[in-house]
Amino acid sequence: MFGQTIAIARNTFLEAIRQPIFFVLILTGGLAQVFNVLLSAYSLGFSDEGEVAADNKMLLDMGLATILIICLLLASFIATSVLSREIENKTALTVIAKPVGRPLFIFGKYLGITAAIMLAAITLSAFFMLAMRHQVMSTARDHVNGPVVVFGGLALLISVGVGIWGNFFYGWVFPSTAAGLLAPLSVVAYALTFLISEDWTVTNDYSDVWRPNVLIANGCVLMSIMVITGIALAASTRLGQVMTIVVCAGVFFAGLLSNHLLGRRAYENTQIATISAVDLPLQEETTIDSAADVLTFTLSSAVEIALDPGGSIYYGPTPTGLNIAVPKHSAWRGTDPSNGTQLRDPANGKALVIRSYDSETRELTIANAGGLSLNRLPQEGDYVFVTPTTFRLVPLTAWALIPNMQSYWVVDAITQNNDIPMRYVAIIGVYTLLQVGALLSLSVLLFQTRDVG
Repeated sequence: MFGQTIAIARNTFLEAIRQPIFFVLILTGGLAQVFNVLLSAYSLGFSDEGEVAADNKMLLDMGLATILIICLLLASFIATSVLSREIENKTALTVIAKPVGRPLFIFGKYLGITAAIMLAAITLSAFFMLAMRHQVMSTARDHVNGPVVVFGGLALLISVGVGIWGNFFYGWVFPSTAAGLLAPLSVVAYALTFLISEDWTVTNDYSDVWRPNVLIANGCVLMSIMVITGIALAASTRLGQVMTIVVCAGVFFAGLLSNHLLGRRAYENTQIATISAVDLPLQEETTIDSAADVLTFTLSSAVEIALDPGGSIYYGPTPTGLNIAVPKHSAWRGTDPSNGTQLRDPANGKALVIRSYDSETRELTIANAGGLSLNRLPQEGDYVFVTPTTFRLVPLTAWALIPNMQSYWVVDAITQNNDIPMRYVAIIGVYTLLQVGALLSLSVLLFQTRDVG
């Protein structure tokens, strides 16, 4: 079974990179990265601090978007070429009649398509990093980065030259030869810019070249490409090339907008204000989980509803009430939230209640009644609610099923000079595996009853 899968994947990979459109789109993406350096100038960048600063923030957005769009087109073209056309030409019947199980056939196709697209993505990523190394020329005193231009140009010229020479003398397939050489050579070109500075001197100062957060952001984009490949493969089991592109583009844009269109409707709650400051009772306190524990925080603005003592209070990081930090609980049955005895009495129930509210200073004091276990303390910037969050099944289901492409776009963290947590990258990796598994299962279901004879 393993050998059959590798054989299908290898044949699919070779067939994919031999298509002229494969190398054409790589060249288009590489050329777009060059133009991104010019087009992102004068974008009114104002910050000179951080891993990516000033106009280079626009270059970061445009460069990653270029990789994503080119790979989206590649996934659509390649998936239809290696699957739907094989079905139409009856060549898939030959493989399945070996016998090779249809799930194994789909899995091998996915591996081959993904390997081909990742080959293109590596090349595009290397050109993107070369563009980031060159940086935007925002002023007249900026100079062209010679090593970046020379090394990148040599990688392209050598790849095209060897492809033409091998095709003419040995009959090698030009697209596969050129693309296969361009990927490692472009990576070598980027690596050389670590050693050669802008004035052509050998250096060991990597501070202007090494951008770990940019590489992490690029890796997240590559993970999203794996999901896009699964979408393209599932669509190509039943549709032709044009409709596969339409479906991929539709799901892609729906995934980018899913937080706005579905996410904010999946969770329903009304925030009354945000927290501007928190006054912890003791500096070493990390929880207020014990009964009668008290904490005061200041609201950022006046509230329009009455905050009566004894009423429930909730807080969380999002205005919709997603990931709310206070468990849902029943109304407190006590009468005086300033009475410690009533707060400790388990007969009154467990709740996080309002102890007092000063409308002039906007200070809200809360008390833990009965020892309600909280996820965390309130923090500055949290949203405050007086009701628990409710869930809407239909938008929540749709939000969960549509691949959330926005979660792969971590550029905002870089442009705001924040590090990307590796925990978040790990979560995205698990999410990618789940999405790919679901899409491959869908592909098998759609292909299982497809007539290939």
